[in-house]
Amino acid sequence: MPQFDVLNLKPGLYHYAPKEHGLELRAEFPAVQIARLLAPFPYGAFLFGLSSVHWREAWKYGERAFRYCNHDAGHAIGTARIAAATLGWKMVLLDGVAEDTVATLLGTARKEDFNDAEREHPDCLAVVWPTEDVEQDAKSKIPLFVENAVVGDLAKCTWHGKANRLSRENPVPWEIIDDVAIASWKSAVERRMLSLSPPAMDDASRETSDTGPNAGKIIRQRRSAVAFDGHTSITAATFFRMLQRTMPCADRPQMDRPMPWDVWPYEPAIHLMLFVHRVEGMTPGLYMLVRDPKKMPFIQQSMNPEMTWTPVPGCPEELPLYWLLEGDAKKLAAQVSCHQDIAGDGAFSFGMLAEFEGRLREGGAWWYPRLFWESGLLGQVLYLEAEAAGVRATGIGCFFDDPVHEIVAVKGLSLQSLYHFTIGGPVEDRRLMTLPPYGHVKRDG
Repeated sequence: MPQFDVLNLKPGLYHYAPKEHGLELRAEFPAVQIARLLAPFPYGAFLFGLSSVHWREAWKYGERAFRYCNHDAGHAIGTARIAAATLGWKMVLLDGVAEDTVATLLGTARKEDFNDAEREHPDCLAVVWPTEDVEQDAKSKIPLFVENAVVGDLAKCTWHGKANRLSRENPVPWEIIDDVAIASWKSAVERRMLSLSPPAMDDASRETSDTGPNAGKIIRQRRSAVAFDGHTSITAATFFRMLQRTMPCADRPQMDRPMPWDVWPYEPAIHLMLFVHRVEGMTPGLYMLVRDPKKMPFIQQSMNPEMTWTPVPGCPEELPLYWLLEGDAKKLAAQVSCHQDIAGDGAFSFGMLAEFEGRLREGGAWWYPRLFWESGLLGQVLYLEAEAAGVRATGIGCFFDDPVHEIVAVKGLSLQSLYHFTIGGPVEDRRLMTLPPYGHVKRDG
């Protein structure tokens, strides 16, 4: 991994320790075997993996922990892709890999390293590479998988460390979480290739083409809102711009899609049902954003056939946003979000509706967590877009999915609400303090 020579890192697997802002060596891999693993990818590439400890969420949220962990995986995928873009790097999810292979490579399959500690669940792998070095080792295609035989050899190498136990007492068993994790385990390898076509535009940073704060400032100031003031509005232009950032341009080849959607190797499966409260120039009510225009007939057939889908006046032509119902939706938004006022006190809120039964039947049960990943990725984009617009966002994990579906008469399991989100003017909690990042970490020199 040439780009890490300056760090004097041994070839191997490292765990990022956020509190220490450092890397912990988990396994030493011979340079020759690392080269075999990374040979199919562009020059200077490295692999990036995510895993989840379900107990980190289950102690508080119970069985909802499975979807919360997968939401977080999606947020983390978005975070990593956006961070890579600020450096001018590329990143692609290697989702053709079987989950057993992910577990082997990340070491989560090593029972001897966990003893009585809470287990980790392997989530995903991605490849990251610096674009300035691509010409040294130009490739027209890369695999969305890694070779099992190479990973198997790496597993025989020297490993270090043991997992830390999180709870002093034995964790409460939530068997349903384990059952769902097993049922949605991806057991097959998909030997898919991705074309590395030249990008349509430089995506190194939003600041290259937009006015306003740069990416670093927005990323560092991002917070989840704890309450909204109930009166701050946003302009229709700001609203449309936020929604445009959620559009993956699914008709383009993957590497020609706008960042961060070039990380995602699938067509979009998540669409937004929006409760508009305080958007200047727009009638309050219920709206629908179809993130893949060719899915429009399916979405319409999955809902109340008597609804009128009205294009929104002043909306950019390329944004498939439709006005469904007129009226004050603040109370309704709060009711379906477990009676949380924050869903009605912002400028707008929305539920993320997933193409559900059809996607699972066609792709398999392993698609279930990926629907949450896409939801989390969407949420991460909108967290940053809210900050850039001078407002704030927060995810809403507690909601009543059946009442959500009843609003538009969703038929059967064709669509499923997976995540709620809200954006508005924040009420600052003066008890909270913001300190310099990693100010507690001692640095050499």
